[in-house]
Amino acid sequence: MLRVMTRDGSARAFVVDSTAIVDDAIRYHGTTPTASALLGRTLTAASIMGTLLKDKGNSLTLNVRGDGPAGGVIAVSDYAGNVKGYIKNPIVDIPKKPNGKLDVSGAIGRGTLSVTKDIGLKEPYSGTIDLVSGEIAEDITQYFAVSEQTPSLCALGVLVDRDYTCLAAGGVLVSLLPFATEDTISKLERNAANLSNVSRLFASGMTTKQVMDIALEGIEYDVFDELDVAYKCDCSKERCARAIFSLGKKEVEKIFDECRAEGKPEEINCECHFCDRNYLFTKDEALALFE
Repeated sequence: MLRVMTRDGSARAFVVDSTAIVDDAIRYHGTTPTASALLGRTLTAASIMGTLLKDKGNSLTLNVRGDGPAGGVIAVSDYAGNVKGYIKNPIVDIPKKPNGKLDVSGAIGRGTLSVTKDIGLKEPYSGTIDLVSGEIAEDITQYFAVSEQTPSLCALGVLVDRDYTCLAAGGVLVSLLPFATEDTISKLERNAANLSNVSRLFASGMTTKQVMDIALEGIEYDVFDELDVAYKCDCSKERCARAIFSLGKKEVEKIFDECRAEGKPEEINCECHFCDRNYLFTKDEALALFE
């Protein structure tokens, strides 16, 4: 991910090549092309937005809920842009649009987009908007305009190969800063048309710097930093143990009673939604948490 600031202080811009992130997500969740595009765009957006957080330990959750067959998508990013996520229906499969493109908006349907920021306060900050198109990029643009009063340009793309792997994926976010000049704004609006298929730019072999040059053509900028971002799940058996403990001893004992009544092994299997890892707790292990 490349992060820059325009030299005149009018805007900050982010470009990420998320190909490896989306390919890992496809591998974890076994997604169909439409699900891959929906999940991939959401992960890409969350990765960029996560780097807007200020401190290590902060996190951002992007939650897209809809009435379409995909059900919904969740992506979680840390402050360094590392992400994890999942889609409720990873095998959603609907016809392509008349123009041959994957019907991402049809998969998610009508619904909402929520952004929750955990920045170490008692209660996390949360903002929700109605989906504008369900294409994700337009919805992210609307979120920044409505919830953060920041005019922005967002472009997201996922290109799925014939073998269902990710051929290319990436995203661009340009956010105006207070007192942005009219000259810079007009140039950004002009350049937006060249970002309509950002995944194709990366598929052609372009670097994040070259894509940034397209987004900010005619505008001088300085590189703020460059980050290595990845699909990263931080699940562990310890986290699952805390989840089991939070149920309370009576509820856990009830689970084992039901297992015994159904003739099943008396154990609790915790499955991570983000990476599909499984953590098994025997009855003795689970009940020992309460001692």
